Amino acid sequence: MGEVFRLAGVDDAARLREVIYGAYSLIRELKLNWPAAHADVALVRDNIIRNECYVLEADGVIKATITLSKGNEVKDFTDYPFIKWFAVHPDEQGKGYGDKLLTWVEYEVIRERIGEPAVTLGTAERHPWLLPMYLRRGYESIRAFDPGNGDGTMHLLRKVIDPDLFARRNGDRRQAAGQ
Repeated sequence: MGEVFRLAGVDDAARLREVIYGAYSLIRELKLNWPAAHADVALVRDNIIRNECYVLEADGVIKATITLSKGNEVKDFTDYPFIKWFAVHPDEQGKGYGDKLLTWVEYEVIRERIGEPAVTLGTAERHPWLLPMYLRRGYESIRAFDPGNGDGTMHLLRKVIDPDLFARRNGDRRQAAGQ
């Protein structure tokens, strides 16, 4: 049957809750206040309805998920798309599913379909491996801040996925600002 990338439907909510809850166990242990870490099926269903929630299926089973937000979580800091709720089922970690799904969303959805030159996401500095993983994937921290909710320093990260378009847009912004 192979691998399939697709949008999640509300019928996927129970499986997605299982994937997300399992993947976010360390987030709960670290006592990070991330909604996805404590999501029930209703919250997962709401996420599917309100955003673009993508999945990677292999042999008919959802292995990984990621959400392209339709909200305004980072609009005060950037206009680039924001992704969240990235998770790979614990039994499937280390098999490349997360890398494949994240790469597919970065390039096929954000660059090709939406036409944006960059993507953003957020993570906690105190998580032992997330920040270094995203930095290795080409993300850079564009804002570090403490939200005051006990999570400590959070990083808003950006990855440029179309350097030429990014340069043109940023050059246009500087010209418009008179720089």
